[in-house]
Amino acid sequence: MFTISGFYKFKKINFLKKYKTYFENKISNTSIKGSIIISPEGINGSLAGNSKDISKILKLLKKKFKFTKFDSSNISTSRFQPFHKAKIKVKKEVVPLGLKIKSESKRHNRYLSGKSWNKLITKKETLVIDVRKSFEYSVGTFKNAMNPNIQNFRDFPKFLSKVEKTKPVAMFCTGGIRCEKASIFLKKRGFKNVFQLKGGIINYLNKTKKKDSLWKGECFVFDNRVSLKHKLKQGTFSICGGCRKPLSLKDKKSVKYEEGVSCERCYDTLSRLQKSRFRMRQNQINLAKKAGKKHKFQKEY
Repeated sequence: MFTISGFYKFKKINFLKKYKTYFENKISNTSIKGSIIISPEGINGSLAGNSKDISKILKLLKKKFKFTKFDSSNISTSRFQPFHKAKIKVKKEVVPLGLKIKSESKRHNRYLSGKSWNKLITKKETLVIDVRKSFEYSVGTFKNAMNPNIQNFRDFPKFLSKVEKTKPVAMFCTGGIRCEKASIFLKKRGFKNVFQLKGGIINYLNKTKKKDSLWKGECFVFDNRVSLKHKLKQGTFSICGGCRKPLSLKDKKSVKYEEGVSCERCYDTLSRLQKSRFRMRQNQINLAKKAGKKHKFQKEY
């Protein structure tokens, strides 16, 4: 069983390349795979490995960057390793928005969880905004949530400029980090009542009983688990081999669906050569499975 940790911390960081090299060395001979982004404004990561290695690296991150608690973190488990390799990246921002923030900037952010969140998003006057991409929204979202219909998080400010400033705004995203920046952006634009889901969807699904939950569907995650259900159990979605978008069980019933090759969305846009290449790849994966091995291109387990 693998332990998976998602986390972020806004904190001023210098000597980025030095830390990149340091942590690359520290995780090179461990069970850990996944990624850590190091930027001048903080860190953001998703890692998976055995519980002992994960515990060690989380303690080391706190020690080296001199803080005692992550701004947000979550722990889940998986029967397989959901990441292919370990990557330490140096970026300008922990999440791209074109808005650099300082740790003190988020001190005035307003967080809600559980019953308080449910109460706010069921009020008629509340604008509930899903701060994620459209394909994530299609996998699952909160009742009455608005879909920004953006393909890149950098496009989010353009969407926010159309939102009414007089209404209370409730925002949510997978782990909470995108909302941190979006909240600050809204407040700079004159919004007074901005709230965000504490710890994001992941913590909501983990801590909220299904009977009390206002979440509809599953939650897309950017690893080989693809989607999660309540209590962070493995979801039912998979990934299309052609367009890399999430597929539901219903999507797989389409005549245009072919495992590892195409789906309803991309079938008509793929060339014959692309489909042929994808079929060869899927055939290699199937042969490896029959031999009891895992192929390097295998994305699902």
